[in-house]
Amino acid sequence: MDDPLLDRGEHLKALQALHRINFLSYTALQVSRRIASLLTLTPRTGPRLQIVDLACGGGDVTIALSHQLHSIGILADILGIDKSPVAVEFANQMAHTRRALGVRFISGDVVEEGCPPCDIALSTLFLHHLSDDDSVRFLHSMHAGARVGGVVSDLLRSRRGLLLAMFVTKLLTRSHVVRIDGPLSVRAARTQRELQSLITLAGIHRLTLSKVWPERLMLCWNRKEAR
Repeated sequence: MDDPLLDRGEHLKALQALHRINFLSYTALQVSRRIASLLTLTPRTGPRLQIVDLACGGGDVTIALSHQLHSIGILADILGIDKSPVAVEFANQMAHTRRALGVRFISGDVVEEGCPPCDIALSTLFLHHLSDDDSVRFLHSMHAGARVGGVVSDLLRSRRGLLLAMFVTKLLTRSHVVRIDGPLSVRAARTQRELQSLITLAGIHRLTLSKVWPERLMLCWNRKEAR
């Protein structure tokens, strides 16, 4: 899916497949709970929480997160940023269809341009696409840009995760792109110890890094605690 020459139809089919996988992974629910816990430590700076979802892909997690936060009384404006114009167009159409108020998507290179100022910086299923050096730079940018804190969810490299990726992608989609990318992504992901090393190099301290369903790592930090 990182290939800029990928056929548009195949790209859209892959985004739809990832939507189903993220739904079954409870990604938005897990992220919303972390954000709620961050707000108990550091209040937002305005009446509406400002969230930036970096490398948001097709925006399904972004939109689901907006609904999850609204259900627990947290009003948020969420900006999704992705390098792919196809993904951004897909995400904006989905936001309109699902009446996701306060959610919008724009194109941008989050590695080169960094994280814009926000209350909460968010990233899901992106770190495994980056080299170690770019991962450190990206995490540092998130930490610097977010006034309240940040949440990162990514794949865990493990034998169980690889087997799960192979099984789920064959079960849930006919997209050959996702069927190939799923196992490759797990192989490119980090172990918990490896990710912890990158986090330390990025200057993020006093954090929580835990394993969550399904074979993923969830990083959460609070700016107030990190000072």
